Amino acid sequence: MASISGVMRRASSLLLVVLSFAAAVAAAAECKGKVFLTIDTGHMEPAEAIAAILRKHDVKATFFVANEPTKRGDTSLDPAWGPFWRARVAEGHAFGNHTWRHWYLRRDVGADKVAYVSRDGTTELLDQAAFCAELKRVDDAFAGMTGRRLDPIWRAPGGRTTPRALKFARACGYARHVHWAKAGFLGDELPSDRYPNERLLERALRNVKVGDILMMHLGIWSRKDPFWPQLDPLIAGLKARGLCFATLTEGGGRAQTGSQPGSPFAGANVHVREFPASSRAPMKVPG
Repeated sequence: MASISGVMRRASSLLLVVLSFAAAVAAAAECKGKVFLTIDTGHMEPAEAIAAILRKHDVKATFFVANEPTKRGDTSLDPAWGPFWRARVAEGHAFGNHTWRHWYLRRDVGADKVAYVSRDGTTELLDQAAFCAELKRVDDAFAGMTGRRLDPIWRAPGGRTTPRALKFARACGYARHVHWAKAGFLGDELPSDRYPNERLLERALRNVKVGDILMMHLGIWSRKDPFWPQLDPLIAGLKARGLCFATLTEGGGRAQTGSQPGSPFAGANVHVREFPASSRAPMKVPG
C-alpha cells in the first residue's frame, strides 16, 4: 500500500498543476487586448540579449528579416547566424520579409518598374521579376538555415512603399505589408542625446494601446546609448496595463492593404514615415 507521504507528494504535485493552470487561465482572462511587437534586423549585436528578454517574459514577436551588415563583420542572413534563427523558430516567433539588401523603394518608374535606392544613392529599377527575386533571396536564405519559409508578410525598409511595389509583392506571395502604430514607433533609431531612453520608454508606456504594432531593431548603428535594454521594462509595463503580446500571424495582426504610404486600412493603429536614402532617423517623436 502506498505510504501516506507518497500520496501527499502526488497530491501536492497535482495541486501545483491545478494552480498553475488556474493562474494561466486567470492571466489570459486579464488580457485587455493584444499588441504586436515587431523587430527588424540590424547590426545584430544585441540579438541574443533581446531574445533572452523575450524568453523571460514569454513574448512571441514578429521578426522582419533582411541581409544586413553586422558588427561582427558578416551579415544577418549569413549561415553563421543559423543557430540564432533556428532557435527563434523553435520558440514560435513569426517571420516576415524585409528585402535582401535593405534599400528603399522610392517611386514607381515608367509602366512596369519601381526605383530601389541604396543609402548612398545608387538606384536600380526593378521590374516584377527582379523585385520578386529580391524577396525570394531572403526566403531562400532563411529556409536554408531553418527549414522554415517566411510568413506571407513583408515590411519595406523605412516603411515606404509604392503602389507598384505593393502589387509586385502580392504577385510574389506577400499580400500583407506591415507598418507600425504611431505610438508603436519605439524610437530606437533616433539620436540618444535628443531622445534619451527614459523618455522613449515613458512615451511608449503612456501611449501604446490595444491593437498597436510596435517596431524596433536588432541593433542600430547610429544610436550611442542603445534602446534595446528598455525592452525588458517596456514589456513588463505593458503587461501590467493588461496588454498581452501576439505575433502578426496569430490573428488580429493589422497589416497594410492600401497602395500609398499612409493609406488607411481597417482597424489598424499604424503610422508611416518616409526616410531619406541616407538615414534611418529623420523624424521627431511625437508626444
